Amino acid sequence: MDQVKTGKLIREFRMQLGLTQKQLAERINVSDKAVSKWERGNGCPDISLLSSLADIFGTDTDVLLTGEIEKNEKEKGDMKKIRFYVCRECGNIITATSDAGVNCCGNKLTALTPQKADDNNMLKVEDIGGEWYISSDHPMTKEHYITFAAYISDSSIMMFKQYPEWGINITLPMYRSGRLVWYCSKCGLLYRELTPKTQK
Repeated sequence: MDQVKTGKLIREFRMQLGLTQKQLAERINVSDKAVSKWERGNGCPDISLLSSLADIFGTDTDVLLTGEIEKNEKEKGDMKKIRFYVCRECGNIITATSDAGVNCCGNKLTALTPQKADDNNMLKVEDIGGEWYISSDHPMTKEHYITFAAYISDSSIMMFKQYPEWGINITLPMYRSGRLVWYCSKCGLLYRELTPKTQK
């Protein structure tokens, strides 16, 4: 922890909320002298106080520890660049249109890197008269299954949650082009490009 950076950030957050040092101190049961000391970079909050401070400021403890707020560049709107995060503990699926700090079940998640599917992992796509019918022979056991599939176009995403012992049976409208992605509990995030002529 950089005391000066963290102290400067605490002051910045406090001022944004319109709180005095005394008001902030009362919320976390410390003296206003302690808050003043932190903000001058002459000390830092006890580790036990970071969670309470993060809650008050509406931020993350990691931000307070580093003393820095990393801001993303404005998203240009291409949904095909969407990031997927999957919690291995509970199966939670989280999406973000830019890089994000994502935590679940006490673990920091990293964005999954999609890999182009080979013939062994490919989902089957059939044209059934203006719609795509998606199926698979993929195992769907509790230990090895596809947890979700999603269709991504330039401006939208459709997600289909899957469960063990279900078969993959998805129908979706046929668009000009897009990307079909799916997450296998063992193989990770896979994808294939779709166009109206796609069939396999």
